[in-house]
Amino acid sequence: MAASLRLGRRGILNGIKLIRTCRGIPQSHHGHYRHYFQSQSLFGAAPMKVMMPALSPTMEEGRVLKWLKKEGESVSAGDALCEIETDKAVISMDSNEDGILAKILIEEGSQSVRLGTLIALMVDEGQDWKQVEIPAPESAPAPLPSTPPSSAAPTGAVSHKVEPRVGTGQLRLSPAARHILDTHGLDPGQAKPSGPRGLITKEDALNLLKQTGSRGPAAPKAASVPSAAPQPPQPSQPAHPASTSQAYPRPSIPPISVPGKPAAPGMFTEFPSSNVRRVIAKRLTESKTTIPHSYASIDCDLGAVQQLRMDLAKDAIKVSVNDFIIKAAAITLKEMPEVNVTWSGEEAQSLGSIHISIAVATEKGLLTPIIRDAATKGVQEIAANARALAQKARDGKLLPEEYQGGSFSISNLGMFGISGFSAVINPPQACILAVGRLRPELSPCLDSDGSPALRQQQLMTVTLSSDGRLIDDQLAAQFLDKFRANLERPQRMALI
Repeated sequence: MAASLRLGRRGILNGIKLIRTCRGIPQSHHGHYRHYFQSQSLFGAAPMKVMMPALSPTMEEGRVLKWLKKEGESVSAGDALCEIETDKAVISMDSNEDGILAKILIEEGSQSVRLGTLIALMVDEGQDWKQVEIPAPESAPAPLPSTPPSSAAPTGAVSHKVEPRVGTGQLRLSPAARHILDTHGLDPGQAKPSGPRGLITKEDALNLLKQTGSRGPAAPKAASVPSAAPQPPQPSQPAHPASTSQAYPRPSIPPISVPGKPAAPGMFTEFPSSNVRRVIAKRLTESKTTIPHSYASIDCDLGAVQQLRMDLAKDAIKVSVNDFIIKAAAITLKEMPEVNVTWSGEEAQSLGSIHISIAVATEKGLLTPIIRDAATKGVQEIAANARALAQKARDGKLLPEEYQGGSFSISNLGMFGISGFSAVINPPQACILAVGRLRPELSPCLDSDGSPALRQQQLMTVTLSSDGRLIDDQLAAQFLDKFRANLERPQRMALI
């Protein structure tokens, strides 16, 4: 048969059988066999691979929260296939091709899915999606065959770590499961894996522990090297209670809680963390260990801001104190461009735009949506943008361009009654402003006739955390002084 065929592994074997069968058949019947040989029922539908995409520049892994299409449904280019939780938000992954969703390989709720991982398969319209060929997973290297024990080796010393049974292949264990099995001397091959791709999880190890019964920690491996000749039998010694504690030493970690059993003192419970929480932990650790933080605080009198807010409220214009703080910070950065910088590798970069990142607390962690070009916007427009971005952050609907590229951050805990605090810099930015609550205070002053008197002020403490590599203490002090001047005279900000 003179035909150019694209064969898979299964197709080659079937093709060889078919060629042997076709020998001796008249030439007029070869067309029927050629049609059968090229049919999808023989080889299956060729799949289109759907990989875990990079939905943000800092994304390293994702979590499939929900599949929006089911197996067998038609998909058009641009349709949302699933919702993926990135390191910042939940983003819908759109299809780039037309076809049919044939097979979902990563189920909902699967965590730590690395970029480029195959998560689903699609086929072209008209193909039988049930006959899709699932690519074989990458095979792990075969374990080395265990060497038979030497006849001269003693049988008294036994290692506390039980090796997998022969024929089970390369077992995959989570760190918690490996510790439980090693501590209690259990065979990993007896555990029933329930994790992705045959991973033995902590729950699998605990189930095996309940089935076999806890035997306590296994005896440690003998430290002395046995001699080649067998040792003569020693007289039996009576068992003492003291020997039990030596053979089964007390573990140096808190006991592990077993589902269904009452908790004992010192027990702990593990709970899964979201991708957002893991990225926040990584970036905060990177910030505190690589950035030399410098702190400076100042008190601002917000009496004029509060009076202006009441005047605007009469005209049904609702703005918050935080909106004035954002505007004052943006105007101050415009006046002092040497503070509007970031650190990139080994050098500083001066930014031409002023984008203010505002910290928003969500159930999954702290997110920082960005108000772009804040210096050119009015307070009312800033208020509208801040409310919309905060709601999208809480709903997990932020787009990558709405939380990436900020030049200065503001974190406000005044609504929680915090008087003052120091925030951690969000790299690669150089500064973050921590805002405390408003507090009324009496301060001495002179009245109209020059007599000493007392007046009430609405004070607020702000603390600037700055990168010592870019901003020295004098520059930070100048920034705070100018920031206070702008905030205490809100009408001035409209003129700059």
